[in-house]
Amino acid sequence: MLRIVFTNDDIARTRVAPGADPVWETVLSLHVLRNRVREPTLARWGQDARGRLRRDGGAASMRLFFAINPPKGYFPDFLTPSDSAHGFEAGLDAIRATPAKSLQRDLSLVAAERALPATARGLANGDRDAVQRLAESMRRYQELVVAPYWAAVQAAVAADRAARARSLLDGGTEGLLAGLRPSIRWRSGVLEVHDYPTDRELHLDGRGLTLVPAFFCARTPVALVDPTLPPVLVYPVDRLAALSDRSGGGAALASLMGRTRALVLDVVGDGGSTGEIARRLSISPAAASQHATVLREAGLLVSRREANTVLHTLTPLGRALLNSS
Repeated sequence: MLRIVFTNDDIARTRVAPGADPVWETVLSLHVLRNRVREPTLARWGQDARGRLRRDGGAASMRLFFAINPPKGYFPDFLTPSDSAHGFEAGLDAIRATPAKSLQRDLSLVAAERALPATARGLANGDRDAVQRLAESMRRYQELVVAPYWAAVQAAVAADRAARARSLLDGGTEGLLAGLRPSIRWRSGVLEVHDYPTDRELHLDGRGLTLVPAFFCARTPVALVDPTLPPVLVYPVDRLAALSDRSGGGAALASLMGRTRALVLDVVGDGGSTGEIARRLSISPAAASQHATVLREAGLLVSRREANTVLHTLTPLGRALLNSS
């Protein structure tokens, strides 16, 4: 179990990351790919991703990233720098700037659990050319198997953020933390992460905690090993068939031409429940649910169940359509 210990200052400084983190998603997606996760949404993505990798024929250019990012156990903290919150390229720049001491420390922890290939030795020694090859390896992998699904990743994370925002409004930070069930439990100033691979305790000591919702976090939440780094907890979101087949999208989009659904799209602009849509548009809950279903099937919003409430959030496509009107 991982126990994250909060002070009052930490509760005040806890926040949710502003959106999907492209470097965390890239790193974690490789774990999903190599572990062959059976969840239907991720399994469909994995099948397509493996096909893309085979057809690309550039596996050699990604070998270094694969070598130091094992599917189980420890993976280097330096692979997921905090600068990645500002974008994929910012994250790669931070990786390129990793001090040699950090490279050596992190890779020695990987090597303690599994043998590293010769290609990783230069990286462990702080060779800057090797660090550059790693960055290019990650970029190529991300472009090939993560970028094509980025809209779905963003949509799922946006839906989760909307749910967390409601928990925060209703119950404050403690309500936000208590809402991270079932694998995470908030109790008496301690956030307990169950089924964590090691037994450890992390004291925030007034630094606060950044919660990072992640599409490709398949099971257990993830924290950095180095206690001196800015504390983060990466946790899985409800993917809600975000990668499902949209082959019927054209017909569904055609059915959107109507005033009521345009108004539904506007109501959901800042996130909203089925009941809120019904109240604001003076329609029945059944009608609101039907309109939301059509919008969801068209790829314009995602829906997430929170207790007895279904919350709706726009996808990037839905946002673009709303902004163009």
